[in-house]
Amino acid sequence: MSKLGLDFKLVEEARQSARNIARDIQGFIDQHTSVTVERTVARLLGVDGVDALDRPLPNVLVDKVNSEGRLDLGIAYYLGNAMVHTGKGPQEIARMVMKEELDLFKIPAHDYEEVKKKIFEVAEETILKIRRNREDREEFLRTLGEGPKPYLYVIVATGNIYEDVNQAKAAARQGADIIAVIRSTAQSLLDFVPYGATTEGFGGTFATQENFRIMRKALDEVSQEVGRYIRLVNYASGLCMPEIAAMGALERLDVMLNDALYGILFRDINMKRTLVDQYFSRVINGFAGIIINTGEDNYLTTADAIEEAHTVLASQMINEQFALLAGLKEEQMGLGHAFEMNPKTENGFLLELAQAQMAREIFPNAPLKYMPPTKYMTGNIFMGHVQDALFNMVAIMTNQGIQLLGMLTEAIHTPFLQDRALAIENAKYIFNNMRDLGEEITFKENGIIQKRAQEVLGDAHRMLASIEAEGLMETIAQGKFAGVKRPIDGGKGLGGVVVKSEMYFNPFMDLMLGGASRE
Repeated sequence: MSKLGLDFKLVEEARQSARNIARDIQGFIDQHTSVTVERTVARLLGVDGVDALDRPLPNVLVDKVNSEGRLDLGIAYYLGNAMVHTGKGPQEIARMVMKEELDLFKIPAHDYEEVKKKIFEVAEETILKIRRNREDREEFLRTLGEGPKPYLYVIVATGNIYEDVNQAKAAARQGADIIAVIRSTAQSLLDFVPYGATTEGFGGTFATQENFRIMRKALDEVSQEVGRYIRLVNYASGLCMPEIAAMGALERLDVMLNDALYGILFRDINMKRTLVDQYFSRVINGFAGIIINTGEDNYLTTADAIEEAHTVLASQMINEQFALLAGLKEEQMGLGHAFEMNPKTENGFLLELAQAQMAREIFPNAPLKYMPPTKYMTGNIFMGHVQDALFNMVAIMTNQGIQLLGMLTEAIHTPFLQDRALAIENAKYIFNNMRDLGEEITFKENGIIQKRAQEVLGDAHRMLASIEAEGLMETIAQGKFAGVKRPIDGGKGLGGVVVKSEMYFNPFMDLMLGGASRE
């Protein structure tokens, strides 16, 4: 039964439109690879480290092949062919290429099936490692347990990974369930992943595999101390989306910000590049048991939360379908939305409640990610704390899954330890005192809340039908999401998109999807 009186026939029609939109784009994705996808394959095959100029070896290797216009076969083919020829492993081959001791194009072409067999042997070792990481997470959850939903999600962002560790442990002791290490400003626009532990970031800390390892170790330690598993979050977005997903899988991250459209709309990354990259990143996250968080909340920072609420629902449905195509389960889809209406809006709380309840009813199995008020935070810390309290009330009343806690100093500075402590205290108080309120209440038939949800669903249904007719890329070009226009062949990274050869292969697509159907 729908508390909102939603027409689920309309929901299914909207979902079918989203399914058709995603399948249409999937045809394009299946025909293309990118420099990022190929660097990810290299990383998963064990290529790591940097050269004398601090260029990551996956970049050195892939750039060499791409500069010759021959990446259409995929980096796995070239590594496998060199392995058959030299008897060496991927890392040693990458170093030889870096030192110009080996020319991948002067090696004779060996038997194709032998080349694939060689690569799959190495790939299966990586698959085993990622599977063990997933089993380790499940064992922690079985033995330590976890906090109740909504999970309390807070950020650390000092720029120094070692200071982040101290702050993350403090937050866990205060009651946080999920720690997100915010990335350094504009890292999403770097077409490479920095290497090693870092101590100087800007507005956040660089996402590197070593930083992931350091923070995972620290959170495992504090998990034992507090007696519940603490999840780790980072950002599989930007020009290195699948590479960061791979690093997260290798170091047992638990949650990844991973949206199909965010990089296009908010970082001006070319849509073709983003759509190709998001698919492989989600295949990796799905196999690794990582929950993805999508970025619909960002729409409401550039567009009005009342007038454009239907674009959030439409995007959630599209993100859901892209995720299903990549093998993600509904329980791994932290679809995003936000509490972002102008606080001066009459009955704004009722409209926010309608939006959140609608998301819960339409996506009953998803651990919805609910974002706090940011657009209308003014620096008045007392008013901000009240806004966050209303946000927490909506969350517990509508059974949200992941609660990114609001900070009373949101509009002033990156939160201090005491800001996080107050945010956690606020949420715990409200969640405890209102734990079962959502089960105790119904909404007035044809009242403000029901009418609002039905209106938003109807608008989303019409929008998805329009996108289905016009195509997703054209819709984005017209600026129908977040009021942001992006040209189909504009933005950053288009030159890194490559049409696949008929001989192309990516062992991890085969091994991670495991024959998962797209039907």
